This record gives sequence, structure tokens and C-alpha cells, in this order.
Amino acid sequence: MELSKYVGSKIRELRESRGMDQDTLASKLKTTRVTISRYETGARKANQDVLFQLADIFKVSINYFFPTPQNLIPVTKTIKIPLLGTIACGDPILAEENIESYVDEPTEDLPSGKLFYLKAKGNSMKPTIPNGSKVLIRLQSDVEDSEIAAVLMTEDNEATLKRIKRVNGTMFLMPENPDFDPIIADKNNPARILGKAIRYTSDL
Repeated sequence: MELSKYVGSKIRELRESRGMDQDTLASKLKTTRVTISRYETGARKANQDVLFQLADIFKVSINYFFPTPQNLIPVTKTIKIPLLGTIACGDPILAEENIESYVDEPTEDLPSGKLFYLKAKGNSMKPTIPNGSKVLIRLQSDVEDSEIAAVLMTEDNEATLKRIKRVNGTMFLMPENPDFDPIIADKNNPARILGKAIRYTSDL
């Protein structure tokens, strides 16, 4: 609740508890009923002088008009997670190392480890990960089979986002969209896992 609305609710609470109408309170404050109404709805902020007058009229401490700690909305602690260059979902594109921006995330919702965001581009991971999504990645050098990973194509320094599958020591980068072909990571097309995809966010 906004502070002005909270203060207004306390003014109304005191006035009604004393059986006083807005006209009577307005007379005591030497103001108008409309002003009292605006104070009570929070449409107008009651300044310090007004609050001291009200405290005197109702014989309460001025602290009565302000929230106590249990009334305060807890502040969620956040950290800034870097958003790196775009990550390809489809034809791999150049993995930009520069930080484009930062994403604020509540700390209690985050997994442990070093985290960064990459932006998905393309349709190869639809419907699991839509084009344009910000994908949260936990930095780690390996993932389990069937997990989605950010993978650096080391030959061209390009990155892609795919589900990992291993067969006889060969790593396949599997798309979710059947219209796209798997990428085979081998000595002719070397790849390195950058991290595990944790979740994504998508703007409307």
C-alpha cells in the first residue's frame, strides 16, 4: 500500500472511531470537507504540519499515522545477472562476449553457481523455448543427457542452444522442432558445453 493511502486510512479510522464526520474534522483543521476526503483516499498527501494537528485533535502519537515494521512490505533482495550476446536456436550465430545489459533477479529464486543470460534466436527449440526468450544459464562444463545446454561451437566461436544426446561417445545437439536437423559435435565440428539452461523469460 502506498504511504499516502496508508496515512489516509488511519485518518479515516480515527475520525470514524470518534464518531466525527468529515465536515467536523475539516472545521477543526480549518480546511474543507473535500480536502479531508482527499487525505483519506490518499489522493492528497497530508504534510507534517497537518499530521501534527491531527495527532493533537485525536490525542495520539504522530507515529500512529505511519506503518509499523510488520505493516511494511518486505523488500526482495535482487542481483544483476549479465545478459550476454544472442545465442542461436537454429543456425548458430556469433556468440558475443560483451555484456549487453543486466537482468534483475530475486536472489531467493536463483540456483547456486555462476549465472548469465543469453537471448535465444530462431525456432529450432520451439515450443520449449520461444524465439527471443532470455535463457538463464548456469555455468558448468557438462550436463546430463536430455538436458538443454548452451554449447559453444569452438571451430567458429559460435554458440547454440540444444538438448544434449550422446551415442557411442558422439554428442548430438538435438533441436525440439522437427523441422530442424541435429548438429553432430565431433572432431570435425568440435563443441564445448558452456552451461545448463535453467529457465527462460519471455516478454509479451
